[in-house]
Amino acid sequence: MLDLKFGIQTNGIKHTYKDPMPDVETRFRMVKESGVFDYVDKTPEISEVKDFKKYSQKYGLPVRAGGWFYEIGNHIDLLKNNFEIARELGSSIHNTQVLYTKSNGQLATDLDIKDTYIEAYELGSKYGVTPCFEIHVNMWSEDFLRVSRVGKLVENDGVEFNITLDHSHVIFKINNPQEQKKFNIDKQINSGKLVLDPFSEDNIVKEWINFGWVKHCHARSVIPNNPLNIYAKHPDGTIGRGIQYPFQKPKNNEYHEKWDVKLLEPWKECIKTLMKYHLQDKTSKLRQISTEFIPNTDYGEGCRYSLFEQGVECTKWMRKTWKQIKEKF
Repeated sequence: MLDLKFGIQTNGIKHTYKDPMPDVETRFRMVKESGVFDYVDKTPEISEVKDFKKYSQKYGLPVRAGGWFYEIGNHIDLLKNNFEIARELGSSIHNTQVLYTKSNGQLATDLDIKDTYIEAYELGSKYGVTPCFEIHVNMWSEDFLRVSRVGKLVENDGVEFNITLDHSHVIFKINNPQEQKKFNIDKQINSGKLVLDPFSEDNIVKEWINFGWVKHCHARSVIPNNPLNIYAKHPDGTIGRGIQYPFQKPKNNEYHEKWDVKLLEPWKECIKTLMKYHLQDKTSKLRQISTEFIPNTDYGEGCRYSLFEQGVECTKWMRKTWKQIKEKF
């Protein structure tokens, strides 16, 4: 078992959504001065790579991971470009989001995802970068049962399967009828094939963890039936889906719902399950967890609480929890 590193996705290195994104040096300085992070997580634009290298070295904060989203059919050149950036920055992990439709408009099948994963894995090996396919809404993996099917297909071809666990995308669907209608997971839940409750032994997050697939993790807290983000709308007029809940109690008028710390327990349970697995299983591939409190429409757009402060407090809790778990074993 190797110790865990804790980092922050750089889109969360700002305060409210209205604040402009700080320049690269300011972001690295904020992270360093917080005293709780080991690294930053970002695939920057080509024009920013030089500054990321410079300030990564200046502040002693490696860029251990990055990420992007891809559409099958238009993915190869973009993967190559991002793997080159990763190699330049010394990143070993590339968080990989794959849309559920292909460039020709067709739904991506399990075999399509499997073939794309193996293609990305083999390409990444040439750059020293491991692609980790993320659990994420609007992607193929939002149909949660597909993840295990694809993972087994990959392994049947003799290739290791790696994912980024972002369990916020699972937890916010608990007791959430509207969200459970997407990809018909309501039917999967009612039939007992899919279990979302992390306190149930056969829940889907624990299944992925026990398969040994989690190599990277994004930590952004949510609660079951998470409140919609009424402060933000998509171009089609729909309200933000609500996949972010303050980890730390917001100040008055910083959040549009009553905040209750007890509601965070299901999200926290997944982190604890992952940490226990990492401690007990010598084959665990997990090396790092990145906080990701972000200002996007489905997340924190319109927020009045500090994204950065939420990331700091969440990381303090994860460090304390990791220490407590280690002391018990």
